[in-house]
Amino acid sequence: MEPDLFTAAAEDRQEKDPSSSPLAVRMRPRILDEVVGQQHLLKPGSPLRRLVGEGSGGPAGASSVILWGPPGTGKTTLAYVVSKATNKRFVELSAITAGVKEVRAVIEGARRATGGFGKETVLFLDEIHRFSKAQQDSLLPAVENRWVTLIAATTENPYFSIISPLLSRSLLLTLEPLTDDDLRALLRRALAEERGLGGAVTLPEDAEAHLLRIAGGDARRALTALEAAAGAALAKHEADITLETVEETVDRAAVKYDRDGDQHYDVASALIKSIRGSDVDAALHYLARMIEAGEDPRFIARRLMISASEDIGLADPTALPTAVAAAQAVAMIGFPEAALTLSHATIALALAPKSNAATLAISAAQEDVRKGLAGPVPAHLRDGHYKGAAKLGHAQGYVYPHDVQGGIAAQQYAPDAVRDRHYYTPTRYGAEARYADVVERVRERLGRAGGEEPAEGAS
Repeated sequence: MEPDLFTAAAEDRQEKDPSSSPLAVRMRPRILDEVVGQQHLLKPGSPLRRLVGEGSGGPAGASSVILWGPPGTGKTTLAYVVSKATNKRFVELSAITAGVKEVRAVIEGARRATGGFGKETVLFLDEIHRFSKAQQDSLLPAVENRWVTLIAATTENPYFSIISPLLSRSLLLTLEPLTDDDLRALLRRALAEERGLGGAVTLPEDAEAHLLRIAGGDARRALTALEAAAGAALAKHEADITLETVEETVDRAAVKYDRDGDQHYDVASALIKSIRGSDVDAALHYLARMIEAGEDPRFIARRLMISASEDIGLADPTALPTAVAAAQAVAMIGFPEAALTLSHATIALALAPKSNAATLAISAAQEDVRKGLAGPVPAHLRDGHYKGAAKLGHAQGYVYPHDVQGGIAAQQYAPDAVRDRHYYTPTRYGAEARYADVVERVRERLGRAGGEEPAEGAS
């Protein structure tokens, strides 16, 4: 039996008895105008609108579409809406469980449906990044010959995870995480509409806020939690879905954390100060609070990158690369897996040796500049590549350090106003101890030993 027959049977069951399907399925948009969020893709005349034949430009020319975005942002929904709007068969496969054999069966079924009934097919392939290069290659004939309209979904960067021939033949659409306002509208629609909960229960503000927190921008997770909480409330003959009911059904306590208020900044501040204080357990506690509250993982990753330079610096030169790698990974994978990456980085930073020498150094240098301690660049350091530079004395007398034994040329680099200022005072912690020895020797070679330290509190 072909996979599309299962899909057709499921759709038939849903039409006859909508309550047999999960709430997330029942609330799936039927037209583009019902899609929540992704407004950048839904503007009049957009490629997505053209794909379904809307607008004066006619259908988009691409025979393949790649939807890239975090889980729960509507990739399956958009594929389903496209098939409905274009009156095409909808066949769904997952790259986790399907292989080349299943793909070929769908393609062959699509060719027969087109030739025998004139019915074209939308093949929705979820998690396409799980397919190997050879498996992705097997899709090319169907895409090139337009035997199917391929709509592939991925949570990973398609430029790294999808083969170039397929990518070049596809319309790439990037989906963004749903906002709280998007999810709030979706929850309220599900509560009110007949295909949803039909007004059987109400959702007080505190319970709604908790559902939004645990959803983490994932529409499917939000509707699944709402359905479970509504079922529990109705079983208790309650008209309201209370916060306690939501907590019971999702097995998660309401996190006292307001992403738009003081708690947002208090918890973020506590995370950084715990890392600074090397208390790895406290840092993990605050990280967990931010994650459970539905904080944007990119915000957390940015704070960790700042911490790596502000509080660790050269005491552990691997701290910043670790934080940057975490930020890049978080942007690619999203929650829930991003929690592992953030934990990895937080633990590494908390247990790293600490130094704020880099922070104090740039602060002191900036303070001197603000005070007007600048002055002209020494003539021998100025640009000498243009005609007439030599007549002005620019770049004359400059000593190329690579031509000097030891690679350090004893010449003036700083302007006169700050030539004796020492901004960087390395600590003796971790790897920075090596830099402390190096900077001392370099200053001696440059004739700058015993220079003037910025006034205390200058930063």
